[in-house]
Amino acid sequence: MFRFIVRRLLQLVPTLFGLSILLFIWLHRLPGGPETALLGERGTPESRAAIRESLGLNESIWIQYGRFVKRLVQLDLGTSISTKREVTTEFLQRFPGTVELTITAMIIAIGLGIPLGYLAARRRGSFLDQASVGGSLLGTCIPIFFLAYVLKAIFAENLGWFPTIGRQDPTIEATHITNFFVLDGLLTREWDAAGDAIWHLILPGVALASIPLAIIVRITRASVLEVLGEDFVRTAEAKGLTERTVRRRHVLRNAMLPVATSIGLLTGLLLSGAVLTETVFAFSGIGAFIKDSISNLDYPVLMGFIMIIAVIFALVNLLVDISYSLIDPRVRVR
Repeated sequence: MFRFIVRRLLQLVPTLFGLSILLFIWLHRLPGGPETALLGERGTPESRAAIRESLGLNESIWIQYGRFVKRLVQLDLGTSISTKREVTTEFLQRFPGTVELTITAMIIAIGLGIPLGYLAARRRGSFLDQASVGGSLLGTCIPIFFLAYVLKAIFAENLGWFPTIGRQDPTIEATHITNFFVLDGLLTREWDAAGDAIWHLILPGVALASIPLAIIVRITRASVLEVLGEDFVRTAEAKGLTERTVRRRHVLRNAMLPVATSIGLLTGLLLSGAVLTETVFAFSGIGAFIKDSISNLDYPVLMGFIMIIAVIFALVNLLVDISYSLIDPRVRVR
């Protein structure tokens, strides 16, 4: 297992190297360039030339790329053009919000998706099965921003059950240690702050969970149906094993591999930032910040954030591969 993890980590090196090349070329092909972001449309040719000289943009593309890679290795992601703050500082401030939102959405999606998918497969053709399939199809068809606006209008603005925007009520005196607001409230025993942070996560979490929930239901249902048709399941039932034993030891463990893969991919995608959800609920995560950085041509933020997100996505997939051997003992890491 240790050698497998080391080998997979080493395989990340050429992947991230190729990504850095594509990212560097893409960002330098965007119209306007950093000088436009700094000076605006009315910058004079002299001022633009001065900015390009100060940023080293007049040098060859290979020298610029070498400097870019060197700074990445040193974890020096530069300074944001828009906020004038270190990119690392911006990421560490905003990424915890995205993590909390992702965890909330995946808890909802996994907690509802796997049981619904399993029950739909066990009762194939029943009303529950048809409702689960229809609901999952509806979940993938409804745009997230539309669902977010509907939830916000009904439960936040009309009924007043949930807060409308933000991660926490600004009137609450909260101590922020890690920028994970729920965790900070628990660590400092500020229960009101922790509860308020959780309350702010519910509506955006439900909106963000809609598509992962639909996907997990459909994949679980299809995987369980496939396993139920295998000979070893019929043999276990013919031997007189209880339904609970057959379900836990034979059906679920064999059906969870494709489900685990989908959960890993969905988690990695959500960790890259939920732009629409964060925008609707004014949730200070990395998704909305990346969107603003694209509009402002904030090159340091785009390069730094995308590279960090790529590393996180790769690590999530590594955890999925490791989970295979824990879910199914027949899978052996070689």
